[in-house]
Amino acid sequence: MTKGIIFDLRRYAIHDGPGIRTTVFLKGCPLSCSWCHNPESQSPRVETIFIESRCIACGACVEACPEGALVWGETGPGAGAGACALCGACAAACFAEARRMAGREATVDEVMAEVERDAAFYERSSGGVTFSGGEPLVQIEFLEALLGASRDRGIHTALDTCGYAPWESIERIRRLVDLFLYDVKIVDDARHRKLTGVSNGPIVANLRALSRLGHEIRLRFAVIPGINDGDEDVRSIGALSSSLPGLIGIDIIPYNRLGAEKYARLGRPYGLPDSPALSADRIQAIAGILRSFGVRVNIGG
Repeated sequence: MTKGIIFDLRRYAIHDGPGIRTTVFLKGCPLSCSWCHNPESQSPRVETIFIESRCIACGACVEACPEGALVWGETGPGAGAGACALCGACAAACFAEARRMAGREATVDEVMAEVERDAAFYERSSGGVTFSGGEPLVQIEFLEALLGASRDRGIHTALDTCGYAPWESIERIRRLVDLFLYDVKIVDDARHRKLTGVSNGPIVANLRALSRLGHEIRLRFAVIPGINDGDEDVRSIGALSSSLPGLIGIDIIPYNRLGAEKYARLGRPYGLPDSPALSADRIQAIAGILRSFGVRVNIGG
């Protein structure tokens, strides 16, 4: 039975495609964007999360750890000499839910059982299921099986993707996807490499190929202050958008710092310096630039 790793499943989602949807978040991503608001999605492996503010210093996690990866210190539990085996014993023992597991193994049938719970809402609202991440294409066999199961059940499918994958992977699943929600970040390849760790060459090539083949596509443009919010970057996105015959429109996703706390929970530094949120006037100006290229623009997901 095909299995994969998911880190979240949200019912009654209204920003991940048309209508009322269930969004399934698959773990693993080939990009390392410093502004990522779901850092727990980047690693393909299950991880442990520690929410220090919830810890009541009861010591249950230290006692439960079979590897000696946790020890009792002056201020509470801390890292021990042993290596964490990601067994989840500490999270299961934590009364205050200060320790949690980011990610869990699931079968296709288990995921689809959750997805099908809201089938009536999908029908009434023209909704469906959206597979997001991370980057779902990282788990291509699991994704293909999930999309196929959704198609067999008559559920509308959307794929939220950055498009960084071999074309062979996209070819495997493209006929099972009703709508592509395609993330675009920066058109300039050198800056894309610097800020995400990978070239955008495959991303743009796959996007153009999907467009030529007639797939329905919505671009998603997460606007990050000081990164891609300048007029030149916006015009580059507009020019790319206007060259795609299959494009339905583009969603502007204003940046927020809600993900910053997650980095601390994972024991990682947050890579983006403090930046004020873009003003409503600036967001409207960005929308105006994009509309000047003849593109339908929506603010928000």
